[in-house]
Amino acid sequence: GVKDGRWTVLQLVEALGFSLENTDPRTRGRGIQLLSQVLLQCYSLLQEKEVLHLVLFYESRLQDHHLVIPSVLQGLRALSMCEVLSPGLAVSVLKAIFQEVHVQSLLQLDRHTVYSIITNFMSTREEELKGLGADFTFGFIQVMDGEKDPRNLLVAFQIVHDLIAKNYALGPFVEELFEVTSCYFPVDFTPPPNDPHGIQREDLILSLRAVLASTPQFAEFLLPLLIEKLDSELQSAKLDSLQTLTACCAIYGQKELQEFLPSLWSSLRREVFQTASEKIETECLAALHALSACLSRSVLSSDAEDLLDSFLGSILQDCRHHLCEPDMKLVWPSAKLLQAAAGASLRTYHRISRSVLPLLLEQYTKHPQSSQRRTILEMLLGFLQLQQKWGHVEEDESTLLSLQAPVCSVVFSALTDASVQLQLVGIKALTVLGSLQGFLSSSDLELVVDHLIRLTLHEEDSQSSEAAMAAAGSLAPIYPKVFSGHMVPRLAEELQSEREEESSQDRCSLQQRCLHALAAVSTHTSIVRETVPVLLQHLRKVQKGSEAGNIQDMVSVCQSLHRVALQCQQDAEGCWYFHQTVVPCLLAMAVQAAMQESTHLLLGKTLLEEEVLTAMIPVISAATTHLSPELAAQSVSHVVPLFLDGEVSFLPQNNFPCSFQPFGDGECLDAQRRLVALLMAFVCSLPRNVAIPQQEWLLQELLALSCSCDCPFTATTAAKCFAGLVNKHPAGQQLDEILQLAVNRMEPSLVDGPRRMQALTLLLWVTKALVLRYHPLSSCLTDKLLGLLGDTELGPAVADGFSLLMAESPDVLHKGCHADVRIMFRQRFFTDNVPKLVQGFHGAGPDVKANYLKGLSHVLNHLPKPVLVTELPTLLSLLLEALSCSDRVVQLSTLSCLQPLLLEAPQIMSLHVDTLVTKFLSLTSSPTMAVRIAALRCAHALTCLPTPVLLPYKARVIRALAKPLDDKKRLVRKEAVAARGEWFLLGSPGR
Repeated sequence: GVKDGRWTVLQLVEALGFSLENTDPRTRGRGIQLLSQVLLQCYSLLQEKEVLHLVLFYESRLQDHHLVIPSVLQGLRALSMCEVLSPGLAVSVLKAIFQEVHVQSLLQLDRHTVYSIITNFMSTREEELKGLGADFTFGFIQVMDGEKDPRNLLVAFQIVHDLIAKNYALGPFVEELFEVTSCYFPVDFTPPPNDPHGIQREDLILSLRAVLASTPQFAEFLLPLLIEKLDSELQSAKLDSLQTLTACCAIYGQKELQEFLPSLWSSLRREVFQTASEKIETECLAALHALSACLSRSVLSSDAEDLLDSFLGSILQDCRHHLCEPDMKLVWPSAKLLQAAAGASLRTYHRISRSVLPLLLEQYTKHPQSSQRRTILEMLLGFLQLQQKWGHVEEDESTLLSLQAPVCSVVFSALTDASVQLQLVGIKALTVLGSLQGFLSSSDLELVVDHLIRLTLHEEDSQSSEAAMAAAGSLAPIYPKVFSGHMVPRLAEELQSEREEESSQDRCSLQQRCLHALAAVSTHTSIVRETVPVLLQHLRKVQKGSEAGNIQDMVSVCQSLHRVALQCQQDAEGCWYFHQTVVPCLLAMAVQAAMQESTHLLLGKTLLEEEVLTAMIPVISAATTHLSPELAAQSVSHVVPLFLDGEVSFLPQNNFPCSFQPFGDGECLDAQRRLVALLMAFVCSLPRNVAIPQQEWLLQELLALSCSCDCPFTATTAAKCFAGLVNKHPAGQQLDEILQLAVNRMEPSLVDGPRRMQALTLLLWVTKALVLRYHPLSSCLTDKLLGLLGDTELGPAVADGFSLLMAESPDVLHKGCHADVRIMFRQRFFTDNVPKLVQGFHGAGPDVKANYLKGLSHVLNHLPKPVLVTELPTLLSLLLEALSCSDRVVQLSTLSCLQPLLLEAPQIMSLHVDTLVTKFLSLTSSPTMAVRIAALRCAHALTCLPTPVLLPYKARVIRALAKPLDDKKRLVRKEAVAARGEWFLLGSPGR
């Protein structure tokens, strides 16, 4: 009635008169409870005058019997949310609560109601409450004092934080406010099991820390408390104290810290020197960093003591001498402390590096052993990285610049040391020095390049060689002229040189390193312009020369070109240069080789090998995916006519002996048809908004080739190219017609004939293209595949095809090449088709049941694990049956599916523990190594199930796992040791 306007609240009060004035407190309580429940639903409808009367009524009831108080507080909570509350009423209500209610004697819910009233008034009546002055703070202290419930504490901590953050007057009650909150520090709270409120210990810790670190006024009380807890034995208390200290440093100044700095430093130093806990060490270093940053920020008056300088002086005094100790026992803890302080500000860095860097350089010279030198250089590297953080090296202040010669000497000596580990640290240091603008002179840079070339090409250890290549890649964009002018020509010379004294194996290894290095250094457009011609020239040489049979060398060049293409993708200029240089060149070389094959010339045949063409695909794809639509359109206008019309005019060196007709008829054109792989790499990587000329004709040619070609490689690439184009084709009549054409072409071939496998390959790729984009025809094609699982000839290949449908494809139909891939397509495929797979399995004959199991295991293997867990109860029996299948692919796929489920759904898996143990132990004797390893991993994962369920099987499993300990394969033995060890520990104390 009140909501509808038929009654006013005051009429309701009159109607409740008997209850509200009754002498029995329970009756009065019920009357007030009803009124309060109405107010909680209708407070927004109240008039100002009504609110006034109600507030006065409720305030008077605060003196009533204790049974009535909870309902009175609920009514006041409703009134605290009224927008028409008259000025002064909020203060009046809070005064009444502070004066009349002993809050901590109330139940949890009623105490929470009081906090809610205070919170509501603080958010809407801030200025009025501030008019109370410190009385408000004192009143709240009385309310909160003794609170124990975590739900209420979260609200109370927020109120204290707001009191401080919004500048309420604390008056003489700063210490009392600190005491009433700090009594909970450090937080000791473990949520009960199945807690519906979801409050975690971390929530309380962060909420309390926000209070303690909210004002410098708490410093004189808080810092002694933190020091006391740091000196305790409890690790959680130490961690909490360190994190709170770090938070406080953000708002403290010198004045707050001055008195406590010696004690704080003493505690931090002790913990870093003595602790075995990595967490505590990390937090100590963070706290020291925060202290140093805090002191660096404080403005110094001319007559004030320079606290930062004296603090850093203490750190240096206590740590510096450890860097010189012969046993080097406390070297790392000392270095970490020094670096934590030095990283706080430019000023702290200069102060500490001025004292430490010369000492480290001196120690490096004194210690001849490589292991000690490595430790010293790692410390030096830490300080160099701090200088890198502050950027440009300033001539007037930098200690580093004054030590340029000895620093370079130490780093260069490390690069020539026999110890690989020292070399690796030297390479890191060299990279950092190179990143410091203005530090290395031009002669130093030439020496840097010399060292990098030597390490890259001639260092025996591959770690140093790879690290040197990575360093060259990092430094090349900073010094492009130096690297393009010195390093690239040297690498090109080494690549082309022929040395009689070298064995063919050494020569091959050197060439491989040259190719990798040329790719690694191509991290700037000006360098790419130098390296790409060198790589292409070497590819031509391999194609034409005496090494024409070296497939691996060609693949290596393509891999280097691919790396360069990836590095160019984010730079529009470099990307276009690479594309217009490399793509026509690769196409020209491939066309030339195909022509020579067609005219029975032997030269260049290697280029047509499947392995080489497969290596070219990612080069062309990576060179195309990041083109702008305008440049991509320009390129596609040349490449598609090349394949459809034989238009070769845009290719370099285009004097070919015959015409290029990859879609023509005749056996002599088989070599040309193989180049459809390169067409696929290009057109399937174009952005979706780029129009492909003569697309319908192209699709028809690809469709015909995929169904009629006897070469599996050509037929598959044609099918993939067709699928890639169909996936991006705009919906409409044209797409429907081409798909119908494809279905009409596939169906007869799938039924009978010599090219059933080609038709199946096309069906799989077209189905994948449509499944990814949620095309309506995809369900029809998937049903065809499900039907073919019962085919004795094609069934196994169809089952493997389900992996193709679900997996990420490396060259087409993925997001990187702009394919239309909808989110959750795997979940949708699972929902639509797994019931059909299960049904098909139950109805299939014994000779094809394995096909259904294999298809199912492929689908499940690629499904997100959370989805799989929800479906597990209905599918587990089928998965267990799949383990009995003789097909090793089914076994392996099922095992890899079950292993994560043992970790993520232990309760469900526990119901089948007997079967699981039997199956896994049986498969540890499989003739296939991969199955043995997977079975042992599953046996290991079984230990994640509840211990009481596993204990009856412990002795049996330990006996069975003794056999694979003697397996002839090391990887199997390794898994057996790990699994058996976990089973031995099962049920041990503390597990």
